[in-house]
Amino acid sequence: MARHKALRASGAGGFMRMRFEAEAEEEFEAACALLVDRLVRWAGEQGLPVDAFLAEAMLEYRHRATVDGRLGWWEPRHVEELLLSWLPQQVTELPGEERGDAPGTLRTLLRCLHAMQLADPRGPMLEDSLAAVDAFAERYPAAMADRTRWGLAKYWMTTAAEQGVDIWDGAALQRFADRAQRGEVAYDQQTLDAIMEQRLTGRAPSGSARAEPQLPVTLPTDDELRRRAEASAIVSQLRGLAEWAGRDGRAVTGTGRLRMADARELVEVLGTGDKTEGVRSSADLPRLGLLVEWAKKARLVRVAKGRLYAVARARPVLADPLQLWLRAFETCFELRQALIGTRSGWHVESMLFDAYEDVLEDVLNTLYSLPYPMPWPRLRDSVHLAYRACFQLDDGSDLRHRMWFEHADRDLRTVLDVLDDLGAIERDQGMADPVFLDVDLSDAGPELPADMPPELAELLGVAGTAADPAAQERADARREELTAGPVELIRLTELGTRAVRQRLLAAGRDAPLVGELAQASAAGLLGVLAEDYDLDTARVELAGWLSARGEREAALRQLTDAVGTMAFRTRAQAMLDVLRVALPDGEGERLLHRLRGDSRLEPLALNVLAQRELLSPEDMTDAEYLLVLAESLLQLVELAGGRDGAEEALRAQGPEAREAVAAALDSAHPDRAGLDELRQLAARALRSSTARTARSRKRGRPAGKNTRKRRR
Repeated sequence: MARHKALRASGAGGFMRMRFEAEAEEEFEAACALLVDRLVRWAGEQGLPVDAFLAEAMLEYRHRATVDGRLGWWEPRHVEELLLSWLPQQVTELPGEERGDAPGTLRTLLRCLHAMQLADPRGPMLEDSLAAVDAFAERYPAAMADRTRWGLAKYWMTTAAEQGVDIWDGAALQRFADRAQRGEVAYDQQTLDAIMEQRLTGRAPSGSARAEPQLPVTLPTDDELRRRAEASAIVSQLRGLAEWAGRDGRAVTGTGRLRMADARELVEVLGTGDKTEGVRSSADLPRLGLLVEWAKKARLVRVAKGRLYAVARARPVLADPLQLWLRAFETCFELRQALIGTRSGWHVESMLFDAYEDVLEDVLNTLYSLPYPMPWPRLRDSVHLAYRACFQLDDGSDLRHRMWFEHADRDLRTVLDVLDDLGAIERDQGMADPVFLDVDLSDAGPELPADMPPELAELLGVAGTAADPAAQERADARREELTAGPVELIRLTELGTRAVRQRLLAAGRDAPLVGELAQASAAGLLGVLAEDYDLDTARVELAGWLSARGEREAALRQLTDAVGTMAFRTRAQAMLDVLRVALPDGEGERLLHRLRGDSRLEPLALNVLAQRELLSPEDMTDAEYLLVLAESLLQLVELAGGRDGAEEALRAQGPEAREAVAAALDSAHPDRAGLDELRQLAARALRSSTARTARSRKRGRPAGKNTRKRRR
């Protein structure tokens, strides 16, 4: 019975990840502490410089201040912002303190990430990241000394210290703050104004909004995408417009518009469908006007000296349909006025006009990597929610608000029409997938906030305690709209997916592409699959990786060897587990059973089989049971994060920990260094626990109450 209980309690609740959700602070802090501990140890073995405090600040920068939060991905822009903005803002160096070597610590961190196979294989090469550190290292001291780059807390802390205040004395620091509020403290107003301006304008790297991770996508080859781009009517029309303008150009009016005779000719040449009969100005030909403006914004044509010319430098783009299509797509973000702007003073723009670029980007990002087409009612409602977040809607009547939303909806449909014509999206009629239907409150449980905003409750279809009767009525109507019959379904085409992915990558977001790991190392492949891929795409990616290596058994050995050399046992187990599920036709499970005979990988294989209930305790030998126990304890220590957290975790196990550790030490587990560290940690933890219990009994209060404070 005790044996079964130990096995059930031993399962790891996670693994050593290299990215955490923004709100997963405890998990990140544990992983950060563990990684810094291992970094310091590794740096000592390699004779490399490292400052643990600065290393922690660097990992916090990637977690808290970047859009993707990937700890193992360091581009030159990350290096620059870290050294020249984040550390100067966040890290306080008090007068008289020795300045830490941030560039040296960053170089060591980067080398360690690659040596421990934690660097993202899709990111820059180590040499490129190190070159970026070298490029910005010389500017780091000046940036740290530039007080206009400091954070507000750092500025006042340093000011207090420079004026003789003991900043570690809370009462003294409070007295200083009181005097500062009364204007009795001397400070540099100009510097303080510059710091405040940085905060108000958003130029200070105080933390980027974390973007939602995207699912991996599959794309055709560029040759296939080029063929599809060639079939786009918009591509043909933009190219035809540039050819019509030519090198010699075409005369335009004094206001830069096409002459009406030329406009009529061009309508026929391009087949825009504009009605020219009775029209006296080319400004009244909306489709032609949009194409001309589109071509100008895309830098395909330009107006100079009263003539419309083709841009000579655009010839290579015009010759490549894919590049021309991508440029046309990117230019869509600049077409606000041409698409939905008013043409007279008698009309006003919609809410979409004021939020055009943000809404267009959100719509495209929402459609990206969705496994099912998005029904128009859900897309529309999500955009309405964005309007409510952007605009302070007054207390006007529901009728007036409904008119505003309908105006914005019409404009959004105009934009979608153009994206459809371009070939970026496709629309169809059909039934909405159940994933887009109502959220079931019975599944939401106690996690659903009682104070959920009514608009969000409406959008999710969970109107009830948080929504008023009118909102409930609207939610019911929207459910009816989705279920009564076919609705418009919208999804990105593969061309659209390619273009949106390009934008996501440019913004620093993670946008996995099936096939991009074909040349990754075995450890890099398994790490990314374990962290970022769903089951279906993991299977495709793994199959492609194996196929690229020819002999299957040799490739599988590379994968299992990568698991065996992974320094973090929880990550190694996650890598092995993804092999279990991603190999086809039960091959993964058979592989795990074969590894029961591999002395190096047997503990991990047994642990996966036990946790997935593919191997019962009764089917294990005593020796195998001890291996699982030892593996579980090693992973428990690792997940606790660093030595302090590990001791606390072992203390929390109570008296049973002593027997469990003793049994684990008698096992044949191959990680003898890990077991020796476990023995030392357990000895300290249990010794301090015994002493604390005795003291608590003397004082007549319960043991186990302690508070751990982080340094930062």
